[in-house]
Amino acid sequence: MADPLFSLDDLEEAARLVHARMQPTPQYAWPLLAEATGTEVWVKHENHTPTGAFKLRGAITFIDWLARTQPDCPGIVTATRGNHGQGQALAARAAGMTARIYVPEGNSVEKNAAMRAFGADLRIFGADFDTAREEAFRVAETEGLVPVPPFHRELVRGVATYAQELFTAQPDLHTVYVPIGCGSGICGTIAARDALGLSTRIVGVVSENADCVLRSMAASDLVETPTARTFADGLAVRVPVAEAFAIYSAGAERIVSVSDEEIADAIRLYFRATHNVAEGAGAAPLAALMQERQMMAGRRVGVILCGGNIDSAWFAEVLGGGVPQP
Repeated sequence: MADPLFSLDDLEEAARLVHARMQPTPQYAWPLLAEATGTEVWVKHENHTPTGAFKLRGAITFIDWLARTQPDCPGIVTATRGNHGQGQALAARAAGMTARIYVPEGNSVEKNAAMRAFGADLRIFGADFDTAREEAFRVAETEGLVPVPPFHRELVRGVATYAQELFTAQPDLHTVYVPIGCGSGICGTIAARDALGLSTRIVGVVSENADCVLRSMAASDLVETPTARTFADGLAVRVPVAEAFAIYSAGAERIVSVSDEEIADAIRLYFRATHNVAEGAGAAPLAALMQERQMMAGRRVGVILCGGNIDSAWFAEVLGGGVPQP
């Protein structure tokens, strides 16, 4: 096995930073989920952070690093579909920095509202996340703002604290299912597993409508997709991130793709079985477990409910049996 991305000391320092700003999130084994999946399934409830998603953890460690290494930094600029932007806005504004956040056209109305409420200077640009990201990086160069990339060592170090919490509480999980957008979540989970010396298998989950990661794994090289149209906006990435690919291509057991219909089914199952709200990306790991439930029967499994920030209209449509069309 390759050297761990982080040492235990690295993760413990990150946890101290993160837990000074937010409580650890719980992990629960819900009996109705066990009935539905045929497994003892532990849900890591990242929908219970102050922004409703796991991205806040990485924002805390990134902004702390930025304040220490560039103390005169006036502000940051980044692109997002919503959860990354909420975390960055909250952490940057708390540090006295501005936070310019780019989102694509047609982005979640409620995530946009939350980012503004956390102090973001929100800008709408382009047809999808990857186009908005290109504009954010252009603006950073011309306006003297620090760009926050979709993947950075300090983002991953903060995000890894959710996996550290889960693995510390449940060290003998056979498999953990993790959604993949740009890759900080799965890389943080792999990093925490390796730092703790565990043998847990990590399975990445993507949308079949945004499957650049699955294609890249099959080709052993980066493969872009022409579109990424899924209502699971946290998975809606066309361009794989090279630094993340290098980590999960070596450290993940496999990548599973799920349909929007399967994701909608998983959102309904979460609500019936736990009365928790899961957004599309948050429900994707449970959708993958349901797809592989015969293979996982009788095992102890973890699923990362990475966020619960789904717009009300889409949630109502899903609960009514529908599948939102992005």
